[in-house]
Amino acid sequence: MSDNTLPAQDFAATVSQLETIVERLESGELSLEDALTAFERGVRLTRDAQQRLDNAELKVRALSEDCEGKLDVTAFAAGPETDDATDLGNDSEETPPW
Repeated sequence: MSDNTLPAQDFAATVSQLETIVERLESGELSLEDALTAFERGVRLTRDAQQRLDNAELKVRALSEDCEGKLDVTAFAAGPETDDATDLGNDSEETPPW
């Protein structure tokens, strides 16, 4: 593995590693060389995390948009405990269901 590639890991592990790097950098206990190395790794992890977020957003959009590119909002089916809550307040089709 080269210095520019990161091992495959899930998003939560990437964020956890970033938090650890930030803590180490903020501690002020690293030498200049170690701080620079940690910073470079943090930048690579940040770029990887941003790419994952961008890909996830694209997937959500692809699953949520209709053929005209508009947000396709479908109300969740009401369960037995929410039968009297039929008005979900969908004033606009651009409002997400959450």
